[in-house]
Amino acid sequence: MRIVFAGTPAPAVPSLRVLAASDHEIAAVVTRPDAPLGRRRTLTPSPIAVTAEELGLPVVRAASLDADAGRRITALRPELGVIVAYGGLVREPLLSAPEHGWINLHFSLLPRWRGAAPVQHSLIAGDSLTGVSVFRLVAELDAGEVLGMREYAVGPRAVAGDVLEDLSGLGAELLRDVVADIADGRAQAVPQEGTPTYAPKLTLDDARVRWGEDAAAVLSRVRGTTPEPGAFTTVNGQRLKILGVREHTADVSLPPGEFAAVGREVLVGTGTHAIVVEQVQPAGKGAMSAGDWWRGLRLPVLRADS
Repeated sequence: MRIVFAGTPAPAVPSLRVLAASDHEIAAVVTRPDAPLGRRRTLTPSPIAVTAEELGLPVVRAASLDADAGRRITALRPELGVIVAYGGLVREPLLSAPEHGWINLHFSLLPRWRGAAPVQHSLIAGDSLTGVSVFRLVAELDAGEVLGMREYAVGPRAVAGDVLEDLSGLGAELLRDVVADIADGRAQAVPQEGTPTYAPKLTLDDARVRWGEDAAAVLSRVRGTTPEPGAFTTVNGQRLKILGVREHTADVSLPPGEFAAVGREVLVGTGTHAIVVEQVQPAGKGAMSAGDWWRGLRLPVLRADS
């Protein structure tokens, strides 16, 4: 089949590579324009743009799939559109332009966690099972019929970045199989079952640790917002990033948000019991172990701002 692929960030790269290595033709790769990154705000191509150029595939840079981009894509006469984390919506008439329509790889078990940040919301909610879904794009958000799913067990200490990396590989394999089924006329689409939940793009406030929550919820929030947007608290008005936490083997009680050293470990209180802080990043400094940070403070206890 003749395919147009739309994607932007690193999690979409395995899918592009898998399809490029198949017998199908990639007519074009659509990605968002180069974006300013780093302190110097250097214009940098997206991971998908870099990969497409490495593979010798034509690249269409478009900030959105608007009328102009739609005309450029339709002129390529694709038989199938594939989208993986492009960062924009496909609307009519482009939605119906390919003979087989558009399919989307989504990093959740639909209809759970429709939206832009499914992995992060899944971990924040404490899900122990997630997965990937390939579905037909329709006008409603992530609501189309499902063409395939694969489950993924979330490790007890996994963070969002690690889970997303694993799902990008698992999803690429599923996408390859679904595209092959569409080409051979074997694909079977089934309606989504269950009550939808939603996963909007995270805000900075989503990453603020709520120390009054129970320990499990605190651990889940840190895991779900690592590495982006990055879990944090404030201490004496200064932001302190919380890069790593884990359960404490003993049931130690501290007031919510109070840090203290117990033996060789730095603990912080939650709404139930204390947890271990393993790694932090104070404002204006690099990442460091919680022990090194604590020793530099030379304080018996420290409380996060409420």
